[in-house]
Amino acid sequence: MAGSSAVLEDDSLLSRLDRHLLKLETFFALLSGLAVFSLMFLAAYSVGGRQFFASPLSGYVDYIETLMPLIAVMGIAYVQRDGSHIRMDMLIGQLKGRALWGAELLSVILILLLMIALTMGAWAHFERSFDCARPLCSRDSSIDIGIPIWPSKLIVPLAFGVMCLRLALQVVGYGRAFFLNLPSPVAVPLVLSIEEQARAEVEHLGDEQNG
Repeated sequence: MAGSSAVLEDDSLLSRLDRHLLKLETFFALLSGLAVFSLMFLAAYSVGGRQFFASPLSGYVDYIETLMPLIAVMGIAYVQRDGSHIRMDMLIGQLKGRALWGAELLSVILILLLMIALTMGAWAHFERSFDCARPLCSRDSSIDIGIPIWPSKLIVPLAFGVMCLRLALQVVGYGRAFFLNLPSPVAVPLVLSIEEQARAEVEHLGDEQNG
């Protein structure tokens, strides 16, 4: 399940790297949101054109295929950073201290190894599509209106690469927490209790009212 979490910050190098990477992750998440908005606009334009002018948007399916990688993968590092992705924490949620950090460290290491393999595979997939000796540097294109596919294929290894950086930071964060037995490590998502969630919501509402 998805739970509320917080990421602590301090003046350490790890925390500074975390904040710098967050800026890139936020930008990628913004691009993903804009892609969702663009998809809704294209759908409305296509349906409106078909309904009122008997002329739907040409290449609508091609545009969807082009935008789908933006929607699907550009925000994964952002949600990994704050722990808002879907996860099964029925077991891990019962752990405390070193047992918790050890379990989190093991899971993050396994995810990192998987993401490295996926990044390498996605990059090889992009290289098969990219060739500057051809028009628009593309070896393949969409079916209806001939949009080059390589930009969409490039998005995947870029997003996966940022995810690998995030996971590497979390490996260090959980590793420090495990070996040093830290109660509240930085640069990793900390699951909040019900009371802490309520307190954070009250503080957030108070800041909005004061602002």
